[in-house]
Amino acid sequence: MYSEGRGRRLELGIPLGDEDVRELGAPIVNMSIIVLNFAVFIIGLAAPWLIVPGSRSYSDVIAALGMVPAYVVAGERLYTIFTSMFLHGSWAHILGNMLYLYIFGDNIESILGKVRYVILYIASGLGAVVFHVASIAFMPSEALINAALSSANPWMIPAVGASGAISGVLGAYALLIPFSRVRMLTFWGWFPLVLNVPASIFIGFWFIYQLIMGLATSVSGVSAGIAFWAHVGGFLTGVALAPLLVDKRRLGLALRILLLKTYY
Repeated sequence: MYSEGRGRRLELGIPLGDEDVRELGAPIVNMSIIVLNFAVFIIGLAAPWLIVPGSRSYSDVIAALGMVPAYVVAGERLYTIFTSMFLHGSWAHILGNMLYLYIFGDNIESILGKVRYVILYIASGLGAVVFHVASIAFMPSEALINAALSSANPWMIPAVGASGAISGVLGAYALLIPFSRVRMLTFWGWFPLVLNVPASIFIGFWFIYQLIMGLATSVSGVSAGIAFWAHVGGFLTGVALAPLLVDKRRLGLALRILLLKTYY
């Protein structure tokens, strides 16, 4: 299964928190998205038939609601472009994604406003799908040798995960408030360290890693089980849309709040 983020590698460190601007309002939409993702995952594991009637396992839910590139390109099961954003492949997958969304999403919601934040989130997820499908289309032909086997054919493997949409949030964050400090856990050998770094550095390393891995998988035709190009596409969509969706008044307030928290 291609999972947008499953088996996430730690490119720079584990984010622990950031300087929030909740003075501009509670991140109701961001928290609602997090709750919805957990609800879908837990219900899917415990009672999958409540999500997809007739399902006997969470795998059946993923098969029915995951985004299968071949179907989408053919104009079929287009609803899975949206439903796949709320499915995850494992506890590690959803916990990693929701950690990133919890830390970075609240500030972007505060800066954009609730409605514009939803637009950014969904549009970034769509951008992730476009890049993921395009990455398969440009795979070397030898990567499709086993195209007759759905278990090996990337066109038939369901893509699930919120990380395409979350990548757009990261792109907006890096563009709008790049100097905001991110607390992260990293390791020097076996020794854990907690560091404060600018968001531009933390997210910049994250994006470079996604890009390098995306290029590596495209050239080699060997999948790592992670839709790296979906992350790249979501990120670039967020970067492109942030200037169009930003509320300049709220951004100005956020920048003043962050400056006070950073230097005083």
